[in-house]
Amino acid sequence: MTATGWVAVVVFAAAYVLIATEKVHRVVAACGGAVIMLVIGATDAEHAFFSEESGIDWNVIFLLVGMMLIVAVLRRTGVFEYLAIWSVKRARGRPFPAMVILVVVTAVASAGLDNVTTVLLIAPVTFLVCDRLGVPVAPFLIAEVLASNIGGTATLVGDPPNIIIASRAGLSFNDFLIHLAPFVVVLLVVFIGLCRLLFRSAFRYDPQRAEAVMVLKERDAIRDRRLLVVSGAVLAAVMVAFVLHTTLHLEPSVVAIVGGLILLALSRLDATDVAKDVEWPTLVFFAGLFVMVGALVNTGVIDTVADAAADAVEGRLGVATFVLLGGSAALSAIVDNIPYVATMSPVVAELVQAEDASRSQVLWWALALGADLGGNATAIGASANVVVLGLAERGGRRISFWEFTKYGLVVTAVTIALAVPYLWLRYLT
Repeated sequence: MTATGWVAVVVFAAAYVLIATEKVHRVVAACGGAVIMLVIGATDAEHAFFSEESGIDWNVIFLLVGMMLIVAVLRRTGVFEYLAIWSVKRARGRPFPAMVILVVVTAVASAGLDNVTTVLLIAPVTFLVCDRLGVPVAPFLIAEVLASNIGGTATLVGDPPNIIIASRAGLSFNDFLIHLAPFVVVLLVVFIGLCRLLFRSAFRYDPQRAEAVMVLKERDAIRDRRLLVVSGAVLAAVMVAFVLHTTLHLEPSVVAIVGGLILLALSRLDATDVAKDVEWPTLVFFAGLFVMVGALVNTGVIDTVADAAADAVEGRLGVATFVLLGGSAALSAIVDNIPYVATMSPVVAELVQAEDASRSQVLWWALALGADLGGNATAIGASANVVVLGLAERGGRRISFWEFTKYGLVVTAVTIALAVPYLWLRYLT
């Protein structure tokens, strides 16, 4: 690794410490780190802004912008209030059943949609549910984002790293359903049990609030029925296009931004007013983070780590599987799992070719489980985590890096631990 690579590691580590300790705002830390990476030559304008491998992932940025526009318009229809009242009434005003409903909906939706899209849609409902029940919103938001990353593991389209793995390994949508979806169902059941333990202090039942909610009528919450119909039609079209994006040859980012702009045009709302609801600080934070991680890719840091891991486990399938599972979880907790998987997948492909083809497919599942579930470990381990922190801050319910991470680490440890016997019993015995 070059001297510039070592300096890039120091810069990234320093920025990460600032984000974790919150000595400065995470947007300042990420952008400051990105600027330093550019100044020291760890990356340049060509790589930072135009490279798919080591630059800003514009697909993620425009996916977020498009979905934020759709959510901003939907918020003005009253549909989130409708869903909040419906959820609380189904739970009969009890906080834990309400959390279970939101967690299950989030996990299932994340299997068919991008997990960022799912949390953008479910977060406004969560704020309203918690307000109705008089309980803190942070545990609910954290539980939902953890569930979104678990649910997204189940399918090819649920999490972006899975799309990269499928392309490199030649795996189909059904392959992910057969090999990962059943295990994810088990993880979801375990996760619901963990929620009961981890967030138990948040489940304060207030009979008076529950009684007040039970007499509400959901339909009264709808403020603009025409806009609701238009928004529903556009959102449905966007969701269908997400599922069929490989057949339509359209990137999810294109689908989202086109859907957002069409809805904005049809809504007859003031564009400036709607744009105020877009989480611009979150988008800037992502850009800075992408530049920093791209610098690590560009200077060969991630390649060095990946090659060292491949050399250490060559010829030992069992060792390779569990090193890949644990290493992917650890690294995906620190750097975005998209560039990590993009860098690691060629290495895994070489390991697969060197082993018995009938057994070595387990390496792909180890990579997917490690990268997807490892994203739950820290507040910046996955895109959905960062988005929820931004939404919470905008809503005046700030969630700190460590408040999120202390729960995320437990959930990641449990889910990765369960993945070990699953991979061993299904593929290595």
